[in-house]
Amino acid sequence: MLFVDGDTCVPADIVERAAPFFTDGKLGAVTTDEACQIDDTPLFRDWFALRFTQRQMMMSAMALGRRVLTLTGRMSVFRANLATHPEFIASVQHDHIDHWRLGRVRFLTGDDKSTWFWLLRNGYEMAYLPDVRCVSMETQPRPGFVDSAATLMVRWFGNMLRTNGRALRVSPARIGLFTWWSILDQRISMWTTLSAPVGIALFTIFVDPLILVAYVAWVMITRYVYCWLLATFRGPFPITYPFLLYFGQIYGAAIKTYVLFRLDRQRWTRQSTSLRTGSSSWAARLRGLSSVSMHALAVGILVCVVVLATGLATPVPLSAN
Repeated sequence: MLFVDGDTCVPADIVERAAPFFTDGKLGAVTTDEACQIDDTPLFRDWFALRFTQRQMMMSAMALGRRVLTLTGRMSVFRANLATHPEFIASVQHDHIDHWRLGRVRFLTGDDKSTWFWLLRNGYEMAYLPDVRCVSMETQPRPGFVDSAATLMVRWFGNMLRTNGRALRVSPARIGLFTWWSILDQRISMWTTLSAPVGIALFTIFVDPLILVAYVAWVMITRYVYCWLLATFRGPFPITYPFLLYFGQIYGAAIKTYVLFRLDRQRWTRQSTSLRTGSSSWAARLRGLSSVSMHALAVGILVCVVVLATGLATPVPLSAN
């Protein structure tokens, strides 16, 4: 059974290419490589192309562990007797998480994560077909590039983080240690990614401004090397890739930390539909205040850890008197 978005073009031979893999009774679903068609906004087009190239590299590696980290909603192929299972259908229709601070959060978006988690929890394997490609029709959702990227990231990372916590509670023995560690890395990497910019900013202000120059040079060298590695998957890359790569890493990590404390914030990208919680306005304001407070506390802890780890400040020992 194929799950396909309405703005996605699938290969004419997709059934022929995917069906043989389902002779393995452990396989629950497969997903494929993706490309995008964007007719305008060159910078937005380059950013999407870069993301799909990164996706091709990451998914090809993850599939070696017999699991992937998402069954992409644009197009994935499922074993039909699983996709029609009542529990599978219910997991998509009524999916939710119970959060200790936000209460019950029903899923408005992220059905691809709901299907993925059902298969993961029930012990089914998932494959990736790197030589089968779908093409999705994309448009920039907002007038500005940064605003558009933020809008999409909030939705993407919200879907990821709402499912990430419960996936970590699945035993590594059931899903494989590599897959479990990769899920854990999704929680850790947002903070480690931000630690370098935080440290460089502090050292630039309090130690030597030339540190910022050295950091910029380091960023450009390492991002160009990474883009050359990506070129082995999709060929030559435009000059915008290193800048977009750094933007996606740092700005994306910041968005992830924002979403982590606001898992109840959900909205479709192209529609005005949003989740109604049914709670009173004062309760919503209280939740919003608690989210801001928790986020600020986490950022403060990050800054303190960076300051202590880099030796910018050292704890003063208590006097014996």
